[in-house]
Amino acid sequence: MLRTLVLTASLALLLPAGAALAETPKAAPAHKPDLADRVAGTYKGDIISDARGSSKDRVTITVTRTGPDKVEIKSDYPRIPTVTIPLEKAMDAILAASGPSVFLLDTVRSPDRLDLTIDDASWSGQRIATPPAKK
Repeated sequence: MLRTLVLTASLALLLPAGAALAETPKAAPAHKPDLADRVAGTYKGDIISDARGSSKDRVTITVTRTGPDKVEIKSDYPRIPTVTIPLEKAMDAILAASGPSVFLLDTVRSPDRLDLTIDDASWSGQRIATPPAKK
């Protein structure tokens, strides 16, 4: 009888703790940093060559991570359309893995310099900001 009473009391004490643990919301698992995280940020530079127009100074490019090793490129200059580029690493460079766009960032010699060619317009610039770190 005493054993049953002690067992019942123990279970009663553990039940609220177990319920509280079960209801605790779990944070979304953080992803492992990848190439897209490495290049994400805001860059400022110039259109240095354009098959359909002239050069243009002070063009801002925003590089946003959209998935594992994949980024979206947006520009404040209408001649450069928004594109999504898969990335790969080759030696010391991060490059476009496929598609018609050129994406080049040398991680050793100039880790904040980005070179792009999108829709026959070539742009080159420097990183001016990185996205805030997610907690």
